[in-house]
Amino acid sequence: MEDPARARQGARVIAVANQKGGVGKSTTAVSLGAALAELGYRVLVVDLDPQGNASTGLGIRHESRAVTVYDVLANEAPIEGAIIPTQLPNLFAIPSTIDLAGAEIELVSQFSREMRLRKALEPLKRDAFDFVFLDCPPSLGLLTVNALAAAEELIVPIQCEYYALEGLGQLLRNVKLVQQNVNTGLRLTGIVMTMFDPRTKLSEQVVAEVRRYFGDRVYQTIIPRTVRLSEAPGFGQPITTYDPASKGAQRYRDLAREVAGRLPDESPLPTVDDIPSVHVPPPEPHPAKAPRPLVREEGMVQEPDGAEETAAEPEVEPTEPVVQTAKAEAEPIEPEPQPEAPISAPEVAPTDEAPEELEAEVAVEAEPSREVADVGPQLQAPTESAPGGQPESGRVIVMSEEAPSGAPESNGEPELEAAPQRKRLRGLFHRGGN
Repeated sequence: MEDPARARQGARVIAVANQKGGVGKSTTAVSLGAALAELGYRVLVVDLDPQGNASTGLGIRHESRAVTVYDVLANEAPIEGAIIPTQLPNLFAIPSTIDLAGAEIELVSQFSREMRLRKALEPLKRDAFDFVFLDCPPSLGLLTVNALAAAEELIVPIQCEYYALEGLGQLLRNVKLVQQNVNTGLRLTGIVMTMFDPRTKLSEQVVAEVRRYFGDRVYQTIIPRTVRLSEAPGFGQPITTYDPASKGAQRYRDLAREVAGRLPDESPLPTVDDIPSVHVPPPEPHPAKAPRPLVREEGMVQEPDGAEETAAEPEVEPTEPVVQTAKAEAEPIEPEPQPEAPISAPEVAPTDEAPEELEAEVAVEAEPSREVADVGPQLQAPTESAPGGQPESGRVIVMSEEAPSGAPESNGEPELEAAPQRKRLRGLFHRGGN
């Protein structure tokens, strides 16, 4: 069977575009170009993204980017001087830098600004390459319009998620405007479903809905979401070189065969007024109880991690101490009574009575009883002096008359006969100056 790509005269210029970012445009342009180069085709990848992701994915260093797409578009430099060979045979690239971000502003005032890239690619369409892939930026600005004006075919990568479908209708409307005003030969060759996750039902529904709208324009090969595809740009290699036996490399080889064997469809673009409706049924509710209350209820005590929350016992406020404190505040605090100094016995004034009578009346026992007399006013006798001449505090000696020998001992009751003697002693003390 004759190969349509080889039977065709000149290069097939294919724009890889989608206004949404992160859908796999640069990965598709690099990996698809590398897979076609393995098949023996001469492939050129033109990096039109100011971020330079395709240039990095092909292992082109920044110091090697002497002439870039910016020089070709803004300064009209010869495009042959911007082509750089890559590590793979039959695979070439035209790199870009961040300077390309200013090209849109500089080209606004230029005449025929939408046709700059188309004119620059004219020398390469004859026999230099079989495929020319234009990696577009994630926008519908002047750089993307230049790519759509220079291309003959359009490949749209769509991520297998709902958000990737939102800008699809606007992209197709802009493609129609380019067809009507700038490039009447532009055709939608195919749509590539990327980042497919077989574990989710949403990915399957997005693929089914896109196939329902676009029919055979959707390629049969679906690119899965793999770790190897994400790692390959970090090493500056296409997936076919980084891990040739991986699932992603095999899928891009299958996609390369489909692209090489399918010519662009001449039928008009389908009308997509609204985005394809993808409805995912909500999960069935399952009654579940939180292991612990999410909101701390009133009366709950926060325990440390690992301990259960317990209800806080109501605090019992002390009543008696509070009452005593209030009472103590209300009543003034009286100072503690200081012990009074001992009263020394007054001197006995001399009287007319005989000394013998005084000795009999004021006779002190050898071991006087230390009873505290509480009769009438308190009388204190001279205190016994401690060694050193200091009186002992708190010792009060009450002198009593010695009982005569042979008399019956009293039971602690005061005798009636001792009353006149006590009165006589009291009179003696009063006469002494008190």
